[in-house]
Amino acid sequence: MNYYRSQKYCPVGSFPYTIKSGDTLYLLAQRYNTTVEAIMAINPGIDPYNLQIGQVICIPSVSPQPLPPCPNGFYYTIKSGDTFYKLSIQFNVPLEAILRANPGVDPYNLQIGQVVCIPRAQPVPPTPPVPPCPGGFYYTVRAGDTLYSIGLMYNVTVQQLIAANPGIDPNNLQIGQIICIPMQKPVPPCPGGFYYTIKAGDTLYSIARMFNITVQEIIAANPGIDPNNLQIGQIICIPRIQPIPPCPGGFYYRIKPGDTLYKIGQMYNVTVQQLIKANPGIDPNNLQVGQIICIPKSMPCSESLDEEEE
Repeated sequence: MNYYRSQKYCPVGSFPYTIKSGDTLYLLAQRYNTTVEAIMAINPGIDPYNLQIGQVICIPSVSPQPLPPCPNGFYYTIKSGDTFYKLSIQFNVPLEAILRANPGVDPYNLQIGQVVCIPRAQPVPPTPPVPPCPGGFYYTVRAGDTLYSIGLMYNVTVQQLIAANPGIDPNNLQIGQIICIPMQKPVPPCPGGFYYTIKAGDTLYSIARMFNITVQEIIAANPGIDPNNLQIGQIICIPRIQPIPPCPGGFYYRIKPGDTLYKIGQMYNVTVQQLIKANPGIDPNNLQVGQIICIPKSMPCSESLDEEEE
């Protein structure tokens, strides 16, 4: 018994196994695709009817398989509990790379003692630096982009793009790479509105919420805009919400969430018809949060819009 407990090495073509509760030679033979006779032959003196928990025995390996070619990699012998996924984490190699390096190996049926190829981890290419872009705007490279297609999109030449992006490799654009387009996008006309410069993280939805307008209103004010490809530095038009109506003898009120003309009328003891008359062009069914309307009735200064804002 002490011989087996102290045994550290097994003959070539076998591997050590530590007996656990419930083990029998028959179960081990089934588990490791061998026979009871083969296990007994490689463990002379073993008592198959008196296996001890913690006892170390040798298990014959499965029939040897030809080693897969492994250029620029190294060989690894499968141990109990190994999976290709665990090996990919252990050696920092993509799972797909291990699968490609071991054609014909069943990843769902790895055998203890089986030898597989672990390819070397490929170095991650450094992220290209963001070039300066005075007088132009930035563009994020997408799948399928080439300098030629980007040039056609923005009416610039490949040579201009290369000059604006020193060190760029025209034949190896990276998805997500940021390059400079050396021209300013045409600024849309913006009568009655104001211009806004796109910042990192902006979306039309977030901009619409910022200025209390709808995405549709922004798109209408910026014909040709691509809502899914806003560029940092791009200038767009923000249409004003609505002009502030004149309000002689009354006071201004800013629309809050949940407001209706009926609720506002009850609040200030005026009718819906009076509110509509004092606010020509107002859409009673589409009040905008932040919209300023006229309440056709005087009120104490302490309740004026200016006081409310303070």
